Amino acid sequence: MAYELYYWPNIQGRGEFVRLALAEADAPYVDVARERGTRALTALWEAEDVEHPPFAPPFLKDGKKLIGQTANILLYLGDKEGLAPKNEVGRLWVNQIQLTIADLVSEAHDTHHPIGSDLYYEDQKPEALKRAQEFRKGRIAQLLGWFETILARNPKGDSFLVGARLTYADTSLFQVIEGLSYAFPKAMKRELRKAPRVVALRDRVAARPRIKAYLQSARRIPFNEQGIFRHYPELDG
Repeated sequence: MAYELYYWPNIQGRGEFVRLALAEADAPYVDVARERGTRALTALWEAEDVEHPPFAPPFLKDGKKLIGQTANILLYLGDKEGLAPKNEVGRLWVNQIQLTIADLVSEAHDTHHPIGSDLYYEDQKPEALKRAQEFRKGRIAQLLGWFETILARNPKGDSFLVGARLTYADTSLFQVIEGLSYAFPKAMKRELRKAPRVVALRDRVAARPRIKAYLQSARRIPFNEQGIFRHYPELDG
């Protein structure tokens, strides 16, 4: 039975981390809103008979199981699809990395919506300029440095973040680097020079046959100015 992924049909957003993991696992899935319409997403989201209702997309349906929150979905898929270590310490470490990535994603979103998501970017542009400057000059370097350290300290070598095999943490870091490079091309060009292991990992993930095929397919939604990673030249500095 194919998984059912519930997420918005026109943006990569947080759902893209799940799509990449499903692509690497070669797991069949239905991208519900894209294939059946947004109403199919909201119908389950708003259903009154769901025992564990998700707060917001993405959420994943696997038979009778309904799992929400990106990191939680990936924790589930990591175990089921072989995208995480089998031992508990390894699984927790991959999950910890993913939760840190979730923090980074929220910070990236807040560079263009620092006051509130219900306001247009133009309504909070002065605040966005300040927030983006802080993010570019401080947080990007700190976070890339942390990932560089993880790769350097991996006892199995620096090919992957955890152990000697790819995990969903690797596909998620790939997505973050791609997203930040779209949103802040100037800043990322500077900062990635200091993170050669991260760059090598990004390239290694992109070259994996299933990921490469996915990236070249119609299932990969292009970055745009409705998603998390948005390119506003004035924010790139």
